[in-house]
Amino acid sequence: MMYYLYHLSQGPNAVASVFNVFQYVSFRAVCAAMTAFLLCLVAGSWVIRKLTSLKFGQPIRTAAEVHRLHELHGVKKGTPTMGGVLMMGSVVASTIIWARSDNRFIWLIIFIILSSSALGFVDDFLKVKRKRSDGISGRLKLLFQFVLATIVAGFFLTDPTLEVQARELYIPFFKEPVIANLGWFTLLFFAVVIMGASNAVNLTDGLDGLATGCTVTVATTYAILAYAAGNVAIATYLDLPFYQQSAEVTVLCTALAGAGLGFLWFNCHPARVFMGDTGSLSIGSTLGVVAICCKQELLFIVVGGIFVIEALSVIAQVLSFKLTGKRVLLMSPLHHHFELKGWKENTVTVRFWIMSLMFAFLGLATLKLR
Repeated sequence: MMYYLYHLSQGPNAVASVFNVFQYVSFRAVCAAMTAFLLCLVAGSWVIRKLTSLKFGQPIRTAAEVHRLHELHGVKKGTPTMGGVLMMGSVVASTIIWARSDNRFIWLIIFIILSSSALGFVDDFLKVKRKRSDGISGRLKLLFQFVLATIVAGFFLTDPTLEVQARELYIPFFKEPVIANLGWFTLLFFAVVIMGASNAVNLTDGLDGLATGCTVTVATTYAILAYAAGNVAIATYLDLPFYQQSAEVTVLCTALAGAGLGFLWFNCHPARVFMGDTGSLSIGSTLGVVAICCKQELLFIVVGGIFVIEALSVIAQVLSFKLTGKRVLLMSPLHHHFELKGWKENTVTVRFWIMSLMFAFLGLATLKLR
C-alpha cells in the first residue's frame, strides 16, 4: 500500500522527492518491522483482557500425566492462550501496509498465515472447551497441512515462470541444484517442508518466550535470504537461485520478526499470554513457505536448528520407547528434558535463544561457502 506513495515523487506533477524512499524494499522492510512491533505493543493489553474475559485460559497437563512438570508449570494454568491472533494479525496488517500489493508471493503467504492460524485457533478452542491439552487429532492437522502444501505446489507448478526452479532441489554448500527436476515429487517435498516446519515450531512452543524468540532470529535470517534471492546482482554474486518476487517477501519476514519482538513483550517469563497453536502452527507454515519462495528449503534445517532439534527429540523419544521400552530423554521435547534436569525456565529459554542465533549465523555463512 505505502509503496505506491513512491509515484508521488515521479513525473512532472511530483509532490515531493522524499516519497522516493518508498520504492526501496529495505526501507519498507524496516518500516514493516516497526509497524508490526508497535501494533503488538499497543493492542497487546486489550487482546489479553479480551482473551481473559472469554475465559480462553491455557489447559495444563494434570499431575497424573506428568507430575514433575505439573509442579513447574501448574501456576500457568488459566493464562490466556490464542495470543497468536495478536502476533499474526500484526504481521498481516503490517505486510498489507508496506508490501507491494501486486506481488503474488505476498498474497500466497498471507493466505497460508490465515489458513494455518484458523487451524490453530480451532485446535486451541477445543482444548479450552474440553479443558484438556488435546484438541484436533494429529491426523486431521497433518491432512489440513498437506492440503495447504498442495495449494502451494499448485501455485508454483502451474506458473511457467516459476515451475522450472520450483522443481529444483538445492542443498547448502552447493552452487548448482543437486536434482534438476523433482517432477511430481515436488509436491511431496513441499509437504515435508511446510508440515515439518509447522509442527517443529509447534513442539518448540512449550516455555515462556521460547518459540517467539527463536522465530525472531529465523525470520530475520530469512528476510536477508529473501532479499538476496530477489536481487539479481546479489543472487548472481552469491550463486543463489533468483526469484524476482522474493525480494518483497523481505517485508513480510521483517514484519514477522517485529511482531515477534512485540509479542515477546507480553510472552516473556512470566508470560501474560501464550501464542497457542493459533500462533505456532501459523509461524511454522509461514516460515516453510518463505523458505520455498526463496529456494532455501533445506537451509531451514540449519537456520531453524532449534526447531529441528526439538522435533527430532520427540521422534527419538517415541522411537526409542517403542523399540526398546526405554526413553532417551527425561521428557520430550528437549526443553522439558533440561527443565527436569534442574535448569530454570529462563535459563533454558535464553540458552536456546543463543543457540538459535548461532544457527542463524551458520546459515548465513553457507551463502559464501559454496
